[in-house]
Amino acid sequence: MNQVYLRHLSCCAAEITEANISRQTWTFMANSWMEMRRSLLPSPKIACHRAIEINPLVPGRMMLTLETSRLVLRPWQDSDRAPFAAVNADAQVRQYYYPSLLTAAETEELIDEATAQLANEGFGFLAVERKADGALIGGAGLSSPGPEVPGDFPLEIGWILGRGYWRQGYAAEISRCCLDFAWQELQADCVIGYTSAINIPSRRAMEKIGMVYVEGGDFDDITVPPGNILRPHVLYRIDRPRQKIHE
Repeated sequence: MNQVYLRHLSCCAAEITEANISRQTWTFMANSWMEMRRSLLPSPKIACHRAIEINPLVPGRMMLTLETSRLVLRPWQDSDRAPFAAVNADAQVRQYYYPSLLTAAETEELIDEATAQLANEGFGFLAVERKADGALIGGAGLSSPGPEVPGDFPLEIGWILGRGYWRQGYAAEISRCCLDFAWQELQADCVIGYTSAINIPSRRAMEKIGMVYVEGGDFDDITVPPGNILRPHVLYRIDRPRQKIHE
């Protein structure tokens, strides 16, 4: 079974809050903390290694990091904002998304929302960094389905990767790691995924990781205008394995 690493920073973290610290200081401390984490964690020897750590800036809150052999899924940093904005400004990457392109400000809002969810719920949409060169290749993770999704499902999985990182097996690697975390740590009974009905590449990617199309689960995404070809959506799901994995 994967180990969970809990560590505290000995820097009077209990006295530091978001209200009394500048953005520049926060960024410096967060980056220093991430570098220390990387230097202390052993190299992963399994498909998905996870580290759940104390957030030094908000006492009592956990910061989630997931690792595969090639990737690190981690909390967002200020340095991620520009490269992720570039991903969201690529028309090919966002061919099946609505709105089709995001401005830099909209990407910043997305990152801020993901950061807030991670702090509040202990899971969320994470930055995906390639270990080999430290490049931000996109974002991925687990989140609570929005009101546009019918049914009462606990978790959804999603990802978006820069075009230069397609067709290298990253989506499947990320997804399997996130699913491991959903089964082992969150004790989820199932995880869903959904996309526009015409998004064949994403549908094939979900099928590749074992997700099954839900018959009768098609729905109109109410966040997409009526008449738009991206409004009809399909629903996929994967259920918790009967046996625990990685034991």
